[in-house]
Amino acid sequence: MNKTISFALVHFSVAFTITYLMTGSLLIGGALALIEPAVNTVAFHIHEQIWQRKQHKESELLHA
Repeated sequence: MNKTISFALVHFSVAFTITYLMTGSLLIGGALALIEPAVNTVAFHIHEQIWQRKQHKESELLHA
């Protein structure tokens, strides 16, 4: 869990720094550092569901 928290902090820092350097805005940098990981989390969940369905179908075809 410590590694996950550490990576999350690195991710937030990178997102904030890049956005701040590109815009010069602390507000936009902070907002993007929070919003982007949240959107990525939802996208990852959807991706995993699609991936698992695909693997399940392939497994059924192999064992049919």
